Amino acid sequence: MKALVYTSEKTLEYRETPNPETVDNDVLIKVESVGLCGSDMHAFLGHDERRPAPLILGHEAAGTIVSGPDSGKRVTVNPLVTCGTCDNCKNGRGNICANRQIISMPPREGAFAEYISMPMQNLVEIPDNVSFDQAALCEPIACGWHAVRLAERVLTSSHENTSALAIGGGAIGLGAALSLKANGYQDVVIVEANEKRRNFITEKTDFKVVAPAGLTEDQCFDLIIDGVGIKPTREMACRVAKPGGVIAHIGLGDSQDGLDIRRMTLQEISFIGCYTYTHEHFCETAEAIFNGGLGSLDWVEFRNLSDGQSAFEDILAGNVCAPKIVLKP
Repeated sequence: MKALVYTSEKTLEYRETPNPETVDNDVLIKVESVGLCGSDMHAFLGHDERRPAPLILGHEAAGTIVSGPDSGKRVTVNPLVTCGTCDNCKNGRGNICANRQIISMPPREGAFAEYISMPMQNLVEIPDNVSFDQAALCEPIACGWHAVRLAERVLTSSHENTSALAIGGGAIGLGAALSLKANGYQDVVIVEANEKRRNFITEKTDFKVVAPAGLTEDQCFDLIIDGVGIKPTREMACRVAKPGGVIAHIGLGDSQDGLDIRRMTLQEISFIGCYTYTHEHFCETAEAIFNGGLGSLDWVEFRNLSDGQSAFEDILAGNVCAPKIVLKP
């Protein structure tokens, strides 16, 4: 098969690779659409020791089953493979299973390829009215959906009275904003540093989208979802959180600094680390996509998988307006 292989820092090669093997309950899936994620960019830059070269990246996939009795079914892929037997798995928190695996990390190759192998229980069938391109957005949006669900355990205000800020206008931040809206939150703002992307999201959605400088000193929020996860965004989250507010932190941009622990303590601001999603929340997100609850999802740019190197370079240069690039094998 053809695959886009990460071979060294800032280098991807589109080349022939062996087809993936199917073991146990795995089935072979022909990839039709696969999103380019921020974690793929971290690996591309050589910043993720969990993803050593050579490796096929990509984990936001949708495609068609081409092996076994379910051959022909159109599916979206939950890329997290868990043990199913540990306490976390038994309690519905497989996303923090100590033995979890994810495609695009060894030992599982990723979805920047013509085919992937996945366990049947990780697949959600796509109805005929939903495209592969829309279904591939389930994975990144599910991250924001999961963050909303975790924050709801702590929030004391009603949906209608909760003010929310999504930091970042990529698919994680925009997905979080869409998840909030789909769950009844009405006062939702997105903050995005890139002017081109701000304009793009403003044209494609009805969210209020502002630059970081557009947040006034006295503007505060009950819930902040940080979809970027770097020092400046954590500083922003701490600064604009209301007393008693909640910061849900998804982004893995870096791991250093930014939290104002004194203010968080004095104002009883809750901080929640949010890693991916539970399978339940993945399925809830898929259903919201299928029933139109997350909108038209037409804020995507498409590239051929063979053009993956230039797609990464364009994102790095800040030349991509769309919150998400979807690669087509």
